[in-house]
Amino acid sequence: MKLNLLACVSLFFIAAGCVTTAENKKDYASLPDDQLKRIADSLAQTYIITDGHVDLPYRLNVKHFRLEREYLGIPVSSTEGDFDYERAKKGGLDAPFMSIYIPSRYQAQPDMGKVLADSLITMIEGIAQAHPDKFALARTPAEVEENTKAGKISLPLGMENGAPVGNDLANVKYFYDRGIRYITLTHGKDNQICDSSYDTLNTWKGLSPFGEQVVAEMNRVGIMVDISHVSDSTFFDVVKLTKAPVIASHSSCRFFTPGFQRNMSDEMIKTLGANGGVIQINFGASFLDSVARQNKTLHDSLTKILEEKKLTSADPEAQPIIEQFGKQHKELFSDVERVADHIDHVVKLAGINHVGIGSDYDGVGDSLPYGLKDVSAYPNLIAVLLKRGYSPEDISKICYKNVFRVWNKVIEVSEQLQ
Repeated sequence: MKLNLLACVSLFFIAAGCVTTAENKKDYASLPDDQLKRIADSLAQTYIITDGHVDLPYRLNVKHFRLEREYLGIPVSSTEGDFDYERAKKGGLDAPFMSIYIPSRYQAQPDMGKVLADSLITMIEGIAQAHPDKFALARTPAEVEENTKAGKISLPLGMENGAPVGNDLANVKYFYDRGIRYITLTHGKDNQICDSSYDTLNTWKGLSPFGEQVVAEMNRVGIMVDISHVSDSTFFDVVKLTKAPVIASHSSCRFFTPGFQRNMSDEMIKTLGANGGVIQINFGASFLDSVARQNKTLHDSLTKILEEKKLTSADPEAQPIIEQFGKQHKELFSDVERVADHIDHVVKLAGINHVGIGSDYDGVGDSLPYGLKDVSAYPNLIAVLLKRGYSPEDISKICYKNVFRVWNKVIEVSEQLQ
């Protein structure tokens, strides 16, 4: 009964001698680390935590996931990847958006992309059906709240890459009916909808004419428009056209990564705030810091060390080796403090109501920052934010309230348009 723990946490704060009012929120900075950690753990278990982008479907698809009984434990308890039920519960994660990832090669094969999207959606439905006491689908914030009260992890769906829409506008409603609640308009290449931040062709110089129809139809049916991966010109086209706030489900601040177009510029973040939208910070090293993971020689050296020991970066036995290597080569990984820096930057530009979490767990390999190596680690970020002067109410907005506000507004706009 997660939502009913708030009163207990408030009593904990009082007993700890710290107050929760905004004017006294900086008192957390003076607390000992162990006490701060206990408060952070309590908040993680009290507030809903939603993560805008977890690539579990892609990981399981690559591992040839099937719904036969011997595979049913994969999302419950696993030493592979960044996500499973047990670690999510430990970290307080309640609503990870499952990324229905469609690689860019399907741009030219939208029918096959639709088949892949359907298969991944069916996979997530199968996980919820196989473990009804642990997982449940969620198509609205209210359903997430209901599932959370029942002790279940919600599995809302977001489709990464609009290629499966093809050239048929009816597919927008089709995917809505299948449970998709955001669509990342493109991925690594320009597609039929818009231009990509990773591409150099600038095919449409923003949204295509069909893409304008897609955005309007997403507004109409109630699918959030995700502007992660799109070009700058596409972003500005979208915010001029949309009748509802938009999200960046897994992006970070270009301020810390000059020249990396995949992240959002200061101007874009300010515009996103004016639109009412939310940027959900990506944890990948290259999203957080210009120097992190840019030294390929170092990364190759670490890989060689693991291979000599017959280990991969996903093996538990590899973690101490990776940690030690990282301590000796700080430029290889970023850390939880840098994630907080990105949150600080968004708050400075757009305000506390426009930032959230979009980790990209299971999507950025072993480049995750120290302190946030898997879904058990959200309390570490909360502790850093408390120490920096964020109040529990601020943290609740970052954890879920900002995203829920956008999601509910998209539903409201859809009802008005219909």
